[in-house]
Amino acid sequence: DFAPADALPAIDVSNPRVIRTRTFSKAYGMAGARVGYAIAEAGLIKSFDKIRDHFGVNKLAQAGALAALADQPYLRSVVSQVEAARAEIGRIAAANGLLPLPSATNFVAVDCRRDGAYARAVLKGLIEGGVFARMPGVAPLDRCIRISAGRPQDLAVLAEVLPKALKSAAAG
Repeated sequence: DFAPADALPAIDVSNPRVIRTRTFSKAYGMAGARVGYAIAEAGLIKSFDKIRDHFGVNKLAQAGALAALADQPYLRSVVSQVEAARAEIGRIAAANGLLPLPSATNFVAVDCRRDGAYARAVLKGLIEGGVFARMPGVAPLDRCIRISAGRPQDLAVLAEVLPKALKSAAAG
């Protein structure tokens, strides 16, 4: 939902070997509902009925998913807010000498431009300052931190805390 419209490859969905899956976890904010859907040729979808688990999606999750699909203005609003947040995270990171990586998600990966130990120290400072951030654990990605898109007031905290976290990490 956050990716540009031209990000989807031109694949014929009537091809019986193609299945596209979608989730309600991110832009729709329904991760806890554990609901998604598949887009594929009708015969292929029908063949899934033969192996369908009897513990399917519950009625409440189904109702929520249908309501979410019907509320496209809300989805567009969320996508717009996340795009603005990504841009602001990128601006804050770059202003502090870090490298924000291009993103079409609900977070921005930021390269700390040093090793994993330094990135972990930056992450520690961010978390202690109230910033929701995570870190991939495997080199070479461990030099990056993952900052989730947030509200403007959350990003103001990031702008305030990041320079302090960087200073603390550099002091080691």
